[in-house]
Amino acid sequence: MGYYTTIDGKKYDGELIEFADAAIAGAGDGRISLKDAKELLEKVKDGNSYTEIEKDTMAYIRDNYKWTAEADEWFRTEIRKWAATK
Repeated sequence: MGYYTTIDGKKYDGELIEFADAAIAGAGDGRISLKDAKELLEKVKDGNSYTEIEKDTMAYIRDNYKWTAEADEWFRTEIRKWAATK
């Protein structure tokens, strides 16, 4: 998969989609766990900016992937705090 992936005509961050796919495909329960959420946040933060494509990608992942309640709450809180500094 390239740097970007297109889903339904919209461009997303391919690495983040790939990671989310791998996270739900593992031996767990098909949900993004707190551990996965922490890794996902690190991937978003790697460029030290929160681009529009990353924002769109994370909205897509939040809407289309199952998260544990703990992971969802943690990720939303942390991304909001971090994004406020960008």
